[in-house]
Amino acid sequence: MKRIFLLIATNVAIMLVLSVVASVLGLDRYLTANGMNYGALLGMSAIFGFGGAFISLAISKWMAKRTTGARVITQPSNSAEMWLLNTVERQARAAGINMPEVAIFDSPEPNAFATGMSKNSSLVAVSTGLMQTMQQDEVEAVLGHEISHIANGDMVTLTLVQGVVNTFVFFLSRVIGYLVDSFLNRGNNRDSGPGIGYMVTVFVMQILLGFLASMVVAWFSRQREFRADAGGAHLAGKRKMIAALQRLKAAHELPSTLPKQMTAMGIREGGGVMALFATHPPLEVRINALQNAGSAVQ
Repeated sequence: MKRIFLLIATNVAIMLVLSVVASVLGLDRYLTANGMNYGALLGMSAIFGFGGAFISLAISKWMAKRTTGARVITQPSNSAEMWLLNTVERQARAAGINMPEVAIFDSPEPNAFATGMSKNSSLVAVSTGLMQTMQQDEVEAVLGHEISHIANGDMVTLTLVQGVVNTFVFFLSRVIGYLVDSFLNRGNNRDSGPGIGYMVTVFVMQILLGFLASMVVAWFSRQREFRADAGGAHLAGKRKMIAALQRLKAAHELPSTLPKQMTAMGIREGGGVMALFATHPPLEVRINALQNAGSAVQ
């Protein structure tokens, strides 16, 4: 309920901010005087901006299982799966969340991710490569990192951030499109509505603003990774968390096999991603951050 309230409150706050800014600049009066329904655009921007982000969050577990082929462990078939379930259960209890679903997906790359609509309805999945190439202590730290993502509410936080930037992209691209079209058609009869200038400008601006929005979301994602590393160190131990990151760094030259939409949820990201668009900080930076952390993280 708290998360739903936060989603609604953020949506309302964004609409108020856009309304105030437009009013101060006189943009609302100009658009209304020139035939654009400013209020309808504002409402539609919020609905489409947050609606898409919220739907993605709602189906995130289903999508994760489908795209990675993750198999949820309902009945452990060996000692490794039993250990996996027991470790996640212990860490979830320590983090104060409900037991997540635990799954394994087939991939030679050492990786893991957490997803779900809320901290009490979530999924933690690890790759076969992670289980085969890492020591048990290192896997424990990776699980602690993912449990911390859930306990910190990172899935909802990033959804809110994505919803905010989506709203701005949708709104601004159409306002700019309308202004450009008005300039190109000044003196002409506007009864037929916006012309080709509007459509082309909206298309171009959504691409350009979308790139900027992606950088904003990626920056927030990188900050959440530092918090999850600290959480993993708290749940499993600082030494284990550092060892896990060092192991991942050694395997980092392997390309990520997670689907593109899942990379932000993984423990590491494949190479070749421009720094501003990377959802994870460089592994050496994360290792240094943990090594330089105070005594609160042991």
